[in-house]
Amino acid sequence: MNKRFASLAVSALLLVSLLSVPALAEGTEAAADTAGDDHVIVTLNPEAALQPETPAEAAASATETAQADPAPSAYDAASAATAAKAEVKADGTKDEQLTYVALGDSIVSGVGLADVQYSARSGYSVDMAPNFHGYSPDCYVGKVAAALGLDRDHAINLGLPALTAPDLADMIRYGKMPQMNMASGCEYNYPEFQDYIRKADVVSVQIGSNDAFVPCIVALGNATNWKSEKLAATILAGDLRNEGSGSTMSTIYRSIKAMNLTKAERDATWNLLFSGMSKICDETYPKTTAALISIVQEIRNLNPDAQIILVGYTNPVPLIPCWRSYFNKLNKFEKQIAKTYNLTYVAIPNTETTLDVHPTIKGHQYIANKLVNAIENP
Repeated sequence: MNKRFASLAVSALLLVSLLSVPALAEGTEAAADTAGDDHVIVTLNPEAALQPETPAEAAASATETAQADPAPSAYDAASAATAAKAEVKADGTKDEQLTYVALGDSIVSGVGLADVQYSARSGYSVDMAPNFHGYSPDCYVGKVAAALGLDRDHAINLGLPALTAPDLADMIRYGKMPQMNMASGCEYNYPEFQDYIRKADVVSVQIGSNDAFVPCIVALGNATNWKSEKLAATILAGDLRNEGSGSTMSTIYRSIKAMNLTKAERDATWNLLFSGMSKICDETYPKTTAALISIVQEIRNLNPDAQIILVGYTNPVPLIPCWRSYFNKLNKFEKQIAKTYNLTYVAIPNTETTLDVHPTIKGHQYIANKLVNAIENP
C-alpha cells in the first residue's frame, strides 16, 4: 500500500470531518433522519453506468435476510451449535468446524488495531499474507472465530487495505490484480485466494468504501498541494487512539493549523467539499455496483454452495450530503442483490469507529455479533 496514500487516507478524513462540521452543522438533524444503514458512531476514544438492473423474477422468488441485532441467546446458541457440527472429510475423518472466509478492505483486515500482521515489500507496498491466519483476535474475523469455535485454519482473513470493489472482483477472478491501482498505490497477487473461497462454507464481503474515498483523497491532496500529509505522522503512530477526547482534538487542530493552507488551497478544499466530492460519488456508484455483482458471480463460480454474506456500509462523514447519499444507495443496492442472488445481507448501522474511519474493538465486536447471528446452520 502506497505510504503517501496511507498518510492522506487518514488526514483526509480528519480534514473533511473537522472542516465540514461548522459549515454543515445545520445538517445534523437531517443526517439523523437518514436510513439506519448510514448511521455511524464516531468516537475519539475506542474504549469509552446506471444502477444495474436485476431480474424481477429472481427478486420475487429470492429471500432477503436482513439481520437485526442478535440477542445474546441467539449468539450463544450459534456458538454451541457450531461446536457440535460434524462434517465428513475426504479421508473419512470428521471435521468439527465450518470454514469462514472474510473478503474486503482495511476494515476487514483490522487496520487501526495494534497487532495487524503484514510485511514490507520493495517500494511502498505491503504483503498482507501474514494476516490471513495471523490476524488480531480483536478484529471481527477473530471474534467470529472465537464465538464459533474456529481455529485459524477455518477462519481466514483476506482483508486487503486500500482495496476497491473492482480490485476485489479481479482478486477473486484471477487471484491477483492485473495491474497496480494507480490511485491507491496497492497491488496484490495471491493465487491462494481462489482456493480459500473454494473451501469455504461461509464467505463474507465488505467492500466499496474505498471506491469513492480513494479519488476523494487524491483530490484533497491536490487541493492542499499535499500539505495534508503532514497530519498523518501523528495519526498513523496510533497515539490518537490512546488519548482522551479533549487532548486528541487539541492535537488535531494544532496539526491542521500547522498546514498553513493558502487562501487558494482553502478555497479548493471547500470547493471539493461542496461540489467535487458529490461528482466523484456520482461517477463512482455505477462502477461499484457493477463490481459488486461481479464479485457475487465470481464467488458463485468458485463455490456454488457457500453462504455469501454482504456486510453493509457505515458513513465516516455523516454531515456531508453526498456521502450520506452514496452509502445509503449502496446499502439499498446490496439489499437488492441479496434478494436477487439469494444471499444474506447484514446491516451494521451502529458500528463504532474512530476518526480514522476504522472500527474500534467495540465496533469489531458489534460486526462479529451480527455475522454470527447471520451464519446459517453453524
